Amino acid sequence: MVYTIRNAISDEAAILSSLALRSKAYWGYSQEFLAACRQELSVASEEIEAEIYCHAVADNKGLIVGFYALKRLSAKKFELEALFVEPDHIGTGIGRALMTHALTSVRSQGGDSIIIQSDPYAARFYEAAGGVRIGERESGSIPGRYLPLYEITR
Repeated sequence: MVYTIRNAISDEAAILSSLALRSKAYWGYSQEFLAACRQELSVASEEIEAEIYCHAVADNKGLIVGFYALKRLSAKKFELEALFVEPDHIGTGIGRALMTHALTSVRSQGGDSIIIQSDPYAARFYEAAGGVRIGERESGSIPGRYLPLYEITR
């Protein structure tokens, strides 16, 4: 598959939000669980336009097949707020390409650290990308559910 990674535009917020939910559903979560996560997985057009964020998409001839969102926390530290791939394309290398792009973006902006709150099903992916588990954080959607927290430093 041929795709390019480019900056997202604000008009794509709804597309990214839907993609995030489809990608999360890939792991077999219930409809109730997904409904509870909907707000947290939604992408707002204002976020795409905000200077503290960087949203990039994998574009296959006009179709978005994956995306990530980075948020600048400080001059040197960023958080990967989202990285999702269309379910039909999970395992094809798009996620890895998006992660590499995100790391390059952080470094080009003078950053040296990325924090990642991972879904348990994505933990191996982030470990393979160089993530070191530094703890856990409570889910913003499901009270009492704690998620692995990773950091990648250069």
